[in-house]
Amino acid sequence: MVDTKQFASEPKKELLGVDGALQLNSVLMKRYRITGVLGVGGMGSVYQARDLQFPSAERFVAVKEMLNLSQDPNLRSISLKNFEREANLLAALSHPAIPTIHDYFTHKDRAYLVMEYINGKDLETILNTVTEPIPIDMVLKWSIDLCDVLSYLHSHDPIIIFRDMKPANIMIDNHGRLRLIDFGIARTFQSGEKGTMIGTEGYSAPEQYKGMAAPQSDIFGFGATLHHILTGHDPRLEPPFTFADRPIREANPLVPPQLEAIVMKALAFDPDQRFQSIAEIKPILESILRGGAPAVTLPMEGITLDEPDEWGQQETSIDTRWKFKVEEEIRSSPAYYSGVVFVGSYDTNLWAINAENGQLRWKFPTDGGIGTTPAISPQEQVVVIGSDDYNLYAIDIRSGRVNWKMTAHGPVRSSPTIKHGHVFVGSDDGNLYALRINTGRSAWKYDAGVPIRCSPLVTDDLIIFGTESGDVYGLDLSGQLKWRFKTKRSVMSMPVIHGGLVFFGSFDYHMYAVDIKNGWSVWRFRTGKPIISSPIVVDELVIFGSADGYVYALDIGSGRERWKFETGNQVISSPVYSDGAIYIGGVDGKVYSIDIRKGRERWTYTTGGPVSGSPCVADGVVYIGSTDHHLYALKA
Repeated sequence: MVDTKQFASEPKKELLGVDGALQLNSVLMKRYRITGVLGVGGMGSVYQARDLQFPSAERFVAVKEMLNLSQDPNLRSISLKNFEREANLLAALSHPAIPTIHDYFTHKDRAYLVMEYINGKDLETILNTVTEPIPIDMVLKWSIDLCDVLSYLHSHDPIIIFRDMKPANIMIDNHGRLRLIDFGIARTFQSGEKGTMIGTEGYSAPEQYKGMAAPQSDIFGFGATLHHILTGHDPRLEPPFTFADRPIREANPLVPPQLEAIVMKALAFDPDQRFQSIAEIKPILESILRGGAPAVTLPMEGITLDEPDEWGQQETSIDTRWKFKVEEEIRSSPAYYSGVVFVGSYDTNLWAINAENGQLRWKFPTDGGIGTTPAISPQEQVVVIGSDDYNLYAIDIRSGRVNWKMTAHGPVRSSPTIKHGHVFVGSDDGNLYALRINTGRSAWKYDAGVPIRCSPLVTDDLIIFGTESGDVYGLDLSGQLKWRFKTKRSVMSMPVIHGGLVFFGSFDYHMYAVDIKNGWSVWRFRTGKPIISSPIVVDELVIFGSADGYVYALDIGSGRERWKFETGNQVISSPVYSDGAIYIGGVDGKVYSIDIRKGRERWTYTTGGPVSGSPCVADGVVYIGSTDHHLYALKA
């Protein structure tokens, strides 16, 4: 516990107003400046505060206050112990949907819990403001996230029962991520132990009224919460345990029958008639969300899910428009512009091929292998490519002649990015270069000290790239460091951004999501082997391949797995999306077309060697190279 003597220098009149509330701009513990009130209750308030330990960053926290006003010393002691228990409980938990605790201290008749600030709205507020039913897909995603966090609590050692599942205790932050808040009455579970009659009427399970709570009690609260979300009927305004009198689909015909059946089973009066674990519910919800067959054996009768659709059967033949043979392996990814496909090869050439018929337009020779993806500048009419010969070349699209070249002090194995009139590219010499696209002259360079083989992501105000040391850097457009994020191994995966988050993979087996403003971790997802593949974001999914042989689709807000697709070998190719399908290559020599909704195979095409590069899709055609020395044009 923090030494409360630190309050000695803070006069009481500076902390408290006439109503007993903390004053705006007052400072707790010489660290937390109160900036607003988030909520007020009979036992205290919740404040927004700025953490002054980070003077150069606006880091906000939530400060939960407990007033200890009872005249009974026993009740005062019990209240304080309960508040301490909440602090200790949260401190022992680590889950993306559970707020992180930062600090805990007491002062006279008050106790304070400092935790992660969640910028968003609770579900009760959302339900009270919407005029139309919440989209079913959104409810399903929230439900899956709830299953995940409750499963974490129920599998904790010791087991933790939340005991107060309701919309008011569920926050949806500004990135759409679900967070579970207010662990004030959560407790560890011991079978047969009787406790207090606690919870919220309407949402609490029947056994909680008898002082008995178990993991199945949280399942009841889960069902009551979903019933409220789907119907708009607040169970606190209805007689207890009368959910069956308010059929879900009668209030909201858009609800699938399968989802209604799941909710009603969770709301069974007898705990033995409910699901026996929250983990049983999650895969069924995921199957409904995908619109496909169940991923597990159904745990109850009366629920049927859609049959598999037409996907899942390989087409008997794939329309191969053409294939073009080069002189060595193609390990890089092609680029398309104005009817021409550009691709580099380890025969040291950049090839320009007519997209319509696969005929050669021109080729440009370098003195080293080319494993990078060309970047196109339509305004300057150049294609830019890096080579193992230490050079970056800008080549005229029409003639195939060099406009300029920049010589680094090591191989250029980072694919260039063109934006803001500049080319940004890394080199094995440890530098990230910013060059003017029209002349190739240096604007600046940033020395990371280790090889950079990651293609930089360039936004309107940031440049983000990974390094061989595992560091990921965020620079401003002048090349000044804004933040740095550390992974455990090399980062070759090109970052992608969406909704204020940046996503990238690492050789340490993880896909990361970090806040683009400050580089703080939001979530991470572990696969079975290194991730070289660069992610893409489509329909709120982060999709990428892993060397463990799977293509993964994760929920963008929580990092939860939505589906994974098994290939025959490692996947180091990066996916592309077009018209409802993901296209990606595999080390097993195949090109895969995968349905994005269900993660199922549409078709595969087998080349003569491993496919390490990524495809390019244009005008309904998939262009992709193989180590069998061929560039393929396949009908999408």
